[in-house]
Amino acid sequence: MYGIKEFDNYIFLQGSTINSIFLVMIKKAEVENYQEIQLVWESSVKTTHHFLPDDYFQEIRSMFQTFLPAVDLYIDHDDSGKITGFLGVADGKIEMLFLHPNNIGAGIGHSFTSFAIDQLQVTKVDVNEQNENAVEFYQRMGFTVVKRNETDGLGRPFPILEMVLGTGSNV
Repeated sequence: MYGIKEFDNYIFLQGSTINSIFLVMIKKAEVENYQEIQLVWESSVKTTHHFLPDDYFQEIRSMFQTFLPAVDLYIDHDDSGKITGFLGVADGKIEMLFLHPNNIGAGIGHSFTSFAIDQLQVTKVDVNEQNENAVEFYQRMGFTVVKRNETDGLGRPFPILEMVLGTGSNV
């Protein structure tokens, strides 16, 4: 169950899991947030993308901040002001959703995805096939696989699953 309220450039999402009630404060990211967003991305990828070789991680890392202006970017942060996760959306698609490893499983990803679906009219997401937890997460959120690509967006051999909200699987 989620309640949404807007106040002072924040979007407050109140939700609950089996064990807790939480409040996520989503805010539009600014250029000043890019460095901290990159640190969250790095720690998240190191935790969730074990299949990526270090040289490829470093290549993506060197380009990462150039990707950020291409999306509508949102952040959540804790009481101390540290960013706990971020969401990037473009053209009805979740282009990036990464959480600091300390916050995985806390409901933030669910809140970001619900916000993206309900407020930003997102209907698509691409996921690394080898990131099984992410694939399962998006399936729980109502997405299904409609296509499998042998390579990622940079042409590397890391299969990408194209997922769409609320349709049957063609794969």
